[in-house]
Amino acid sequence: MASPPTPVIAVVGAGFSGVMTALHLLRDGAAVRVILLERNAPVGLGAAYATHNPSHRLNVRAGNMSAWPDRPGDFVAWLRGLGLDVGLGDFATRGDYGRYLQALLAEIVEGPEGAGRLVIAPDAVVGLEPGGDGWRLTTAMGRPILVDAVVLALGNPPPCRPPGVTEALAASSAYVADPWRWDPARLPSGPVLLLGTGLTMVDLALSLEDAAPGRSIIALSRRGLMPREHEGEPPARPPSPPASDIPPLAALAWLRRTAAEHGWRTAVDALRPATHDLWRGWSVAHKQAFLRHARPFWDVHRHRLSPEVASRVAGLRRSGRLKVAAGKIVRLAEAEDGRVEGAWRPRGETASQPFSVSAVINATGPTGDVTRSTDPLLLDLIRRGLARPDPLRLGLDVDADNRLLDMSGCVSRTLFAVGPVTRGAWWEINAVPDIRGQAAQVAAAALAATRRG
Repeated sequence: MASPPTPVIAVVGAGFSGVMTALHLLRDGAAVRVILLERNAPVGLGAAYATHNPSHRLNVRAGNMSAWPDRPGDFVAWLRGLGLDVGLGDFATRGDYGRYLQALLAEIVEGPEGAGRLVIAPDAVVGLEPGGDGWRLTTAMGRPILVDAVVLALGNPPPCRPPGVTEALAASSAYVADPWRWDPARLPSGPVLLLGTGLTMVDLALSLEDAAPGRSIIALSRRGLMPREHEGEPPARPPSPPASDIPPLAALAWLRRTAAEHGWRTAVDALRPATHDLWRGWSVAHKQAFLRHARPFWDVHRHRLSPEVASRVAGLRRSGRLKVAAGKIVRLAEAEDGRVEGAWRPRGETASQPFSVSAVINATGPTGDVTRSTDPLLLDLIRRGLARPDPLRLGLDVDADNRLLDMSGCVSRTLFAVGPVTRGAWWEINAVPDIRGQAAQVAAAALAATRRG
C-alpha cells in the first residue's frame, strides 16, 4: 500500500515568528515539508535583528532569550561558544541574536531533520486562496505554490504616515518613512526630528549619533514618554501573578499593591504570566479603554531599555544633543533649500513654536490599525473574506488555537497566524519569550491539521 503524500506547510515571513514556527515544524514533524517565504533579505532576521549596529541591544536579558521553550540556556550557550563573555543577566546585541537565529536555521537545514524538507523562497506572497484540500499561494514573481496549510508570520507592520506629513513631504528625501530600512549616513547634516519617543526612537537616536556624533536630535510625541530602564537582577522568587479572570480595575489594584511592596519592575514582570488570559477575559470595551488611556504608560514600563542603552540616551539628553518633548505637529513642509520647516504645539499650550530641521524620521512604531495596512497579502485576505480584522483592529482575528476567522466568523482548519499579527487576541505577543511558546503551539496545531494516514 502506497504511503500518503507528504504534507506541505507554507510559513509566510522569516523573522523570529516564522523561523521558529518552521524549526518546530521540522523538529516535531517526522513527515512534513516546509516552504519558508520571505520577501526581504537576509532570511531569518526580520526588521528587529537585521541590524549591524552594536549599539542596538536586546531589551530582554540573554538568559530569557533562548529561541526554544525547552532549552532555556541555548542562546547564552551559543554566545559563549563564540567566545563571547555574556552572562544570563546581560543584554546582548540584536545583531548577535539575528545571527543566532540564522545559525539555528542552518543547523536544522544541514541536519537530518531538515535535509530536503525545508525550502527557503526569497519571494513575497501577494495572494492566497483555497485550492483543493489546501491553499494556493501567489507570489510577487507570479509563481503559484500549492500547500496543505499556511502559517502567517508577518511580523510588525511598518508605521503609518503620521498626521502633519503631507504627500509631498512623504515623497521627499528629507523624510524617512520606514525607520527599520534606512541609512543614517545618507541623511543631510543638521538637526533631525524624530516623530515618536519609544523604543524605535531610541534606536534611531543611537544610529544618528553613531553616524554623525554631535548632531542635534529632537524627539516628539503626544506625551513625551520614554521607555524606562532595566535595573538590577530580577528576584529569585518573584511574587505570584494575579488570578487570570479578574477585571481591569482589580488587575490595576493588584499591580499597585505589588509595586508598593516589591517595586514597579517586579510588579510588571510578575503580571506577565497572566497577561494573555487577562486580555482574553476582558470585554472589547475594557480593552479599548486600556488602549486609549493606559497603553502608553504600560508600554514604557513593560518594554524597557538595557542599562547600556539607557546610559547612552541619558548622556545624549544631558549634553543637549537629544531633546525629548511632549506635543503635536501643527505643520510640516519641505522648503526650497531641502530643509523641513514646521511648527509644533507643546502639550497643554495653545501657541505653536516654529522649527527647522534637515530631516524628519517616522519613529511612531508599528501600525496599530490593520485596516490601514499596505501589505498586499493582508489586503487580499480581507478582500476575499478569508480573514477579518480583530474587534480592536490590532491585527487579524484568530481563535484560541491561532486559527484565522473568516469574515463570517468561521474558523479555518489549516490557516494559522503567529506573532504580532495576533496582537488583538493576546496583546503581549511581540517579545521572544511570548512568541516562542506560540510558535511551538502553532506548529503542533498545523501538523495535527495536516496529518495523513
